[in-house]
Amino acid sequence: MAEPHTIPRIEDQAEDTLALTPDLVRDVLEAGDAETVRARLAPLHAADVADLLERITPDQRAIILDAIRGVLNPDILAELDETVRGKVVEQMAPQELARVVAGLDDDDAAEVVADLDEKTRRDILARLPQPDRAAVEQALGYDEHTVGRLMQRATVVVPAYWTVGETIDYLRADASLPDAFFDIFVVDPRHRPVGSLPLSRILRNRRPVGLAEIMDGEPVVLPVGMDQEEAAFLFRQQDLISAPVVDEAGCLAGVLTIDDVVDVMDEEHEDDILKLGGVSEDDLYHAAATTTAKRFPWLLINLGTAILAAVVIAQFAATIESLVALAVLMPIVASMGGNAGTQTLTVAVRALTTKELSTTNAMRIVVKEMLVGGFSGMLFAVIAAVLTFAWFENWLLGAVIAVAMIVNLLVAGLSGVAIPLVLDRMRIDPAIASSVVLTTVTDVVGFFAFLGLATVVLL
Repeated sequence: MAEPHTIPRIEDQAEDTLALTPDLVRDVLEAGDAETVRARLAPLHAADVADLLERITPDQRAIILDAIRGVLNPDILAELDETVRGKVVEQMAPQELARVVAGLDDDDAAEVVADLDEKTRRDILARLPQPDRAAVEQALGYDEHTVGRLMQRATVVVPAYWTVGETIDYLRADASLPDAFFDIFVVDPRHRPVGSLPLSRILRNRRPVGLAEIMDGEPVVLPVGMDQEEAAFLFRQQDLISAPVVDEAGCLAGVLTIDDVVDVMDEEHEDDILKLGGVSEDDLYHAAATTTAKRFPWLLINLGTAILAAVVIAQFAATIESLVALAVLMPIVASMGGNAGTQTLTVAVRALTTKELSTTNAMRIVVKEMLVGGFSGMLFAVIAAVLTFAWFENWLLGAVIAVAMIVNLLVAGLSGVAIPLVLDRMRIDPAIASSVVLTTVTDVVGFFAFLGLATVVLL
């Protein structure tokens, strides 16, 4: 009798998808020879091997690179963190690096070559086959973070007068076509895109049908100079899988595909998070001295803003000396304002990035966030007043902290939206500077409102 089929648990399936387990890392590092290392790395995806190289020490990395020298999968280099990739490239001979670069997609090859020093870059480009060299040089001619740098040059292009049958025959016969593609672009005699066709539509129509009858006219076209973040916005808004890229003359220059756009979205999201924390870039793999140097400027700015808040406090030194309870309670007002403002700020910066917040709806959002700040302020004012009375048995002190709480949370709601809007209008990245400005505003207003009211009411 056959045993009943057992359905794997979801937890087991999830564990199976995690190829780079601690046990596997240990097995690779404990392998005694190059052949064993290669055998254990062979089943892994390039991204998993890249993760492995990032997690281990430089000495361990050198051992593994020696073991896979000559058979390094080019995609591994593209998946590596920029800092680690630089260290890996330093350990590669020029001929091997050229072989790896030649095996990469156009955009990945351009990214790797762009990070090389000038001398090494010229050496590697000279060793590339002519078509690959031309593609990389063309990509490097566009500004970083633009569609031109990100696009694939290899596209599937057909004329509008072809039929479905002719297109299918062409796809089967031409060995130079890309290994993977999603859409076919229809061009006019001047090589300008006039339509597009998903592969599914080609397969679902009969051979005699003309492409002009079934294509999507007026496709979304991306200029080579468009910022990659704007392109990602279009992909998200219009649910695109790929889009044609045109040069200054409007001629088809390449194609931008969803896999590269996903990387852009991830990169921009990570960049905004790091900037909100006052970190200019991911420095996880940098040396301690380098990380310290990169973080120092923002910490210095924070010191300046803290001194400004301290100056405000110093103006009320006599008040604090007369009532020590003020020194105990004043951080509460500033902290609540800072946290409330950060919540609003995070939403506002994200909305600016996704273009959900603009001048057309800015006033409505500002009013809404001020209302949220006011409502929150009143709720926490009651809580703070009750706790203050229970602690210090002073109703006037409770009233002072309640009013200061309302004022600071109102200002926090206003500042959380207004600051990124103003910075964006000044063409300053809101993700970089907003948090520092917001913290200064909520600290100064919080301390001034609380200590000022205490001076007037209690003394």
